[in-house]
Amino acid sequence: MSRSPSLASKDEEIPATNNSARLSSLSSGRKSFLLAVFCSAQFLDTFNNAALFAAIPPISAIIHVSNANSVWLLSAYQLTFAAFLLTSGRLTDIYNGNYVFVAGALVMGFSALGAGFVRTQIPLIVLRAIMGIGAALNVPSALQLIVGMYPDPTEQSKAVGIFVSVAGIGNVLGLFISAIFVTFATWPWVFYFIAIAAIITGFLGLLLIPKVPLPEEHKGNRIKRLDLPGVSVLTIAVILFVFAVTSGSIDGWGSATVIANLVISIVLTIAFFIWEAYIPEEVAALPPKVWRYENFGIIVATALLPYVWWGAVMALFSWLWQEVYGWTALITAVHFLPISLTGVPVIILSDVLQKKFPLKWVTLAGMIITVAGTVLLPFADAKDKYWRFAFPALLIGTAGVSMIFSTSNISVFKVTPPSIAGTVGAIFNCVLNLGCAAGLAIITSIQTSVQIHHGGPNGYQGRAAGFWFLFAFVVTLTLAVAVFMKNTIPPVKVDPNATTPEEEAAVLEIKEDPQEV
Repeated sequence: MSRSPSLASKDEEIPATNNSARLSSLSSGRKSFLLAVFCSAQFLDTFNNAALFAAIPPISAIIHVSNANSVWLLSAYQLTFAAFLLTSGRLTDIYNGNYVFVAGALVMGFSALGAGFVRTQIPLIVLRAIMGIGAALNVPSALQLIVGMYPDPTEQSKAVGIFVSVAGIGNVLGLFISAIFVTFATWPWVFYFIAIAAIITGFLGLLLIPKVPLPEEHKGNRIKRLDLPGVSVLTIAVILFVFAVTSGSIDGWGSATVIANLVISIVLTIAFFIWEAYIPEEVAALPPKVWRYENFGIIVATALLPYVWWGAVMALFSWLWQEVYGWTALITAVHFLPISLTGVPVIILSDVLQKKFPLKWVTLAGMIITVAGTVLLPFADAKDKYWRFAFPALLIGTAGVSMIFSTSNISVFKVTPPSIAGTVGAIFNCVLNLGCAAGLAIITSIQTSVQIHHGGPNGYQGRAAGFWFLFAFVVTLTLAVAVFMKNTIPPVKVDPNATTPEEEAAVLEIKEDPQEV
């Protein structure tokens, strides 16, 4: 008989590293303080994206960035963040995550400080890209440290839930704090704020995270286990893919540069997976067995939705409200209040639902709610339709997306072993940001194509077409979850000593055939 892959996280777990054991033995007070430090990585990641929506107009005006090229102020960060996540996850799993976390915070902090001083386009875009590398080091290592610090399933789910909820806070505060700086100070203060927060986070991590040397038996083969050929090929593939889809929205999808980069990125991605299947699994950065964990693929697919939904809504509405309606950055931020009012409370509600219902049904409920909110967006085509369409769309859509985001973050660690938490976190966050970059590029391209012949840049027809594409995407993903996600992920256990019927059956299966995976 075959064993249930959904329980691999329990059955295939290797002994905890010294670092995880040291983290789990800390006092509850120190754990709580460290959790806040680790959550700052998630906060700064989403803050970095949201803050630019209010800051791009004044930045573009002062340093003379065209509307077309201003997208690179967002995409440069997303490009390097997505590209270096797997490298970061691998570093985190092989070396102690504390060093990776501290390095990422300091890289982000000092590059943000430099961004506040530059007044030319290319250096600013380059520094934004370096900030993305810092965030890529931060987020997977923070997740791995949280998983190691809370080995108990109930505490771990609660800690990961808090980590997830901070993303919503960063998304909202990024827009508001940036709008306040732009309105009452100057745009460089957006970057100074990031620099101060990131550098403080780095030094707190350096002081408070336990320093545990790597076991002697791991020291000799650390470089080999990094899988440098594999991660290098995939990093280049991701960079070319994000560059191509971003350029496609600016220069057109028929451009030779766009087509060439897309083709090369696809070829390199195929080469990466062939390489990973060829080399021994113990040194592979992304071993093929990862995709055999039950529900892992469809859970990762759900990560395509949250950032692309928030990114599309904020990008299309912020430009419309500021440049067409003439609203200030602060008034625009106020009109995005439904996102801030909904995100965190729904994540708290999701935590309750995750304890009562199988996680497939919580995810599917979030999908259906998102469909209901998204269908309203194409009709919010005038100022006087904000309360009838835009407000409920933001409120309902954010509720659904927050539920999906929270539950997916919990689910992905329930179906995989803690020993690869850094890699799993990297894959999940890579898909989050690739979804945002690719989705925004496609939606922007649709908007641009439609408005050439219908309505122009100040009309709503192009934006409505982009929102209809978003609606079709949400419906397709909802159907995929309903059909392909198996109902084998139980509710988060309140009693860590309790076992579910599925676990008991799996134990019997393993006893009958312990060799079969």
